[in-house]
Amino acid sequence: MSVFQALILGIIQGLTELLPISSSGHLEIIPWLLNWTRDPNFVSAFEGFDVALHFGTLLAIGIFFFKDWIRLFIGGFNQVVKKKKTTEGRMFWYLVIATIPGGIIGLLLDTFAGDALKQPVIIAIALIVMGIILYFADKKCKATTDYEHMTFKQTFLIGLSQCLAFIPGTSRSGITMTTGRLMGVNRKSAARYSFMLSAPIVFAATIFKIKDFVFSTAFFVGVLASFIVGIIVIKWLLNYLQKGSFKGFAIYRVIFGLVILAVYFIR
Repeated sequence: MSVFQALILGIIQGLTELLPISSSGHLEIIPWLLNWTRDPNFVSAFEGFDVALHFGTLLAIGIFFFKDWIRLFIGGFNQVVKKKKTTEGRMFWYLVIATIPGGIIGLLLDTFAGDALKQPVIIAIALIVMGIILYFADKKCKATTDYEHMTFKQTFLIGLSQCLAFIPGTSRSGITMTTGRLMGVNRKSAARYSFMLSAPIVFAATIFKIKDFVFSTAFFVGVLASFIVGIIVIKWLLNYLQKGSFKGFAIYRVIFGLVILAVYFIR
């Protein structure tokens, strides 16, 4: 894999992981569209590299929400040891519990059906279907809850929905934000919780795949690009969602999905 290819993929990862448009779908489709997948050297180098790129956005989430993570860990510790109940303590354990089912089911799907789900047609359909669902969920569902007042039911169902994110094109942030909106969580809070919820699973995937990492110049360029773009995107999206909606992302998903189908059948 060239440094240029790593840079492009890192930028794509930073943009798409945190927006509800599917990073895994884009990381599979862009090389396919550019015919990079015809190069055996690229294919072999790409194995494990996508997880490394996710680690870049994980670092972005960790640094951007550093103070929040500290408060969550302290709150979770105090709730168990000192029996001191706080919003941070409650949200910490909600995150822990919500991560478990999505992580287990997602791992099983990835292990036994991962390669079969990476076909362009499947990715295109997932982009389109989830785009339509995101559009109507965001448009029709009223915002009745913010981040600090999310319930166990809301956080658990959002976490459970993560299992579908292992289908490329679905989008982890897309499915969790959509579920959040369906549960009455406002846009900014749904995005914030989605970011926090993604961290444990991405961290676990990084540990699991670290043996496949090739620490080359291309590797560090890709991870750094993913990290820098990820930081920018987090800040922009949280500001944008104070007044903006998910409509634009939903429309983009449908259009991109149709483009993929058109290219697939033309080829």
